[in-house]
Amino acid sequence: MAHIRPDDRVNGVGSRDTLREPSSDAMSQSDVWLRGIYEISKALTAPARLDITLANVANTLPSFVQMHHGAIFVLDSEGEPEIAASAGSARSGTHPIIPKAAINQIVATGTRLVIADLSTSELFQADLQTHPGVNSLPMAFIGVPVKAEDRILGTLSIVRDGANGSRYDEDICFLTMVANLVGRTIRLHRGLTRDRERRVDERWTAENSSDEDRTDPVPHAPVKIGIIGESPALKQVLETVSIVARTNSTVLLRGESGTGKEFFAQAIHRLSRRRRKSFVKLNCAALSESVLESELFGHEKGAFTGAISQRAGRFELANGGTLLLDEIGEISPAFQAKLLRVLQEGELERVGGTKTLQVDVRLICATNRDLESAVVNGDFRADLYYRINVVPIILPPLRERPGDIPRLANAFLERFNKENHLELAFAPSALEFISQCYFPGNVRELENCVQRTATLARSRTIAPSDFACNNNQCLSWLLWKRADHSLSGNTGNQRFRSNIMPAGLPMPAGRFGAPQDNVRPHTADPANDPALPAIGPRLTERDRLIDAMEKVGWVQAKAARVLGVTPRQVGYALRRHGIEVKKF
Repeated sequence: MAHIRPDDRVNGVGSRDTLREPSSDAMSQSDVWLRGIYEISKALTAPARLDITLANVANTLPSFVQMHHGAIFVLDSEGEPEIAASAGSARSGTHPIIPKAAINQIVATGTRLVIADLSTSELFQADLQTHPGVNSLPMAFIGVPVKAEDRILGTLSIVRDGANGSRYDEDICFLTMVANLVGRTIRLHRGLTRDRERRVDERWTAENSSDEDRTDPVPHAPVKIGIIGESPALKQVLETVSIVARTNSTVLLRGESGTGKEFFAQAIHRLSRRRRKSFVKLNCAALSESVLESELFGHEKGAFTGAISQRAGRFELANGGTLLLDEIGEISPAFQAKLLRVLQEGELERVGGTKTLQVDVRLICATNRDLESAVVNGDFRADLYYRINVVPIILPPLRERPGDIPRLANAFLERFNKENHLELAFAPSALEFISQCYFPGNVRELENCVQRTATLARSRTIAPSDFACNNNQCLSWLLWKRADHSLSGNTGNQRFRSNIMPAGLPMPAGRFGAPQDNVRPHTADPANDPALPAIGPRLTERDRLIDAMEKVGWVQAKAARVLGVTPRQVGYALRRHGIEVKKF
C-alpha cells in the first residue's frame, strides 16, 4: 500500500496517482495567472503616458486569456466613456464593436456583465447587423468595471468564443484582478496630473505676484522699446505710454494709418507687469464675422465644417498677457455685442462649446476710424465705445514730427543694409530733401520710400536725384487727389512733387477723432489748378497765406479750402505771422 503524503490529499481522495494530474492542472492555471499579472504589472508601472500604458495592457491580455477582441474604456471628465485602448483582430466583420449601451450598463450597475451568446442580446443587435459574419460564430461577451476605492473609472471587456455550457468564472476572476490594477493606475496618473497642474498654477501665481511686487524702474522708452524719435509730439506720447503701462486699463490707440499703432501697443506691453506673458494681436478688419469669432474665442471639435480639433482662441492665448485688437472699428454690430460680454465679465465660451472660460487679458484696441461719428450713425455700439475708450492715446502723424524723418530714414536704411549686406548712406542734401515730404502714409510710407530708393540707388551715397519724386515715379499723391480733379491737366514733373510739404505750413491735422479735423488733405496740383495761388519755391509761407486770403476776400474758411488745411490751422498761422485779417 502506497504511503500518502498530506499534500497529496484533495477532496478526501487518497490515491497519489489520481491526485497528480488535477494538481498539475491547478498549478498550471495558477502559473498562467501569475505570469499574466506580472507582465501586466510591468506594463502599468512603466514610465509612459496613460494612453500608452493602457495600450500595452490591452496588447498583453491575449497572451493570458482566450479572446478575439478586447477593449479598455475610461470615463472622461463628463462621465462619458471614451476608448483608451483595444486589442485583438481589427478586420471588418471578425468581431462586433462593443456598444456604448453595454459599457453604460456596467458603469451604472458597478458589476460584471456576461453575455453567453451575443446573437441573443439586444445590446449587440445593431452591431451584429453591420457584421453579418459574426452571426455564424457563437461568441460571448465578458465585461467588468474598472474601479479605484469604490469609484468606477471605466470598463475592461473581451469578446471570446461562446458555447453552450461554457463556464467563464476563471476569465471573470482574472479580468477583475487586471481591472483593479488598471483602476489604481488610472487614479495614480490623474493624481499626478492634478499635482503637476497645481504646481504650475502656484508657480504662475508666484511669478505674477513677484512681478506685481517688483518695482523695476521703467526703462527709457525710445531705447527700450525701439521707437525712434525726439520730437516733442512723440515724447509726449511716450510719456503717456510709460504711465499707462503701469496699470491694467484698456487703451485705445488712435491715429492715421501707418503711424505705428502696433509698435506702441507692444511698447505698452513691454513696459507693463505683464511683459513676461504673451502679446497676442489680431487684425479685426481682415476676417469675416464667423471667422473672427472662432479666432477670438476658439472653437470645439466639430463646431463647424473643418473644425477637426479643439482650438484655443486669442483671448485664451493672451491669458495673463496683452491682446491687441487692431482695426476695432471695422467689426460688425452683431459681433460687437459678443465682444462686449467678454470685456465686461472676463468670460467666454468657445464656438460650439458650453463650458465657460475665465480670462485675464489686458486689452489694447487700435483704429483709424472716427468712432464718435460711427456711434452717432449707429454703426458702433455706444456701450462698447465707452468700454474700450478708457485711456485714449492719439498718435501724431509724421508731418507733425518732421524732425524725426532723418532719424527714421537712417534707421530704415541701416536695416536695409544689414538685410542686403550693403553699405549705403544718405547725403545730407538727401535727408534735407526727404524731410520736406508730406508722407500721407506716415512711417509706413517713409519706410517703403527708403527701401525703394536704396534698391534703385546708383551709388553708395543716396542723393536727392535718387528719390522717385524727382524721377516722375512717386504716385502716392493720387491717393489724396480730389475726386473732381482731372488727371488730364496734370503733366510734367510738378505733379510728382505734390507730395512735397510746403515749408512751414501746417498740413491736415493728424489729431484723429476730433470732428473739426475731418478735412480734405492737400492734394491738388498747384501748378495747374486755377483755384490755388501760385506756389513757387521762392514764396514763403507768409506770402502763400496772404495770397490765398486775398483771393477769397479774407474769409478764413475759404482760404483753408484753397490751401487744403483746416480753418483753425489758418487762424493759427495768421496769428503766428502777425497777419491782420482785413474786414470788409
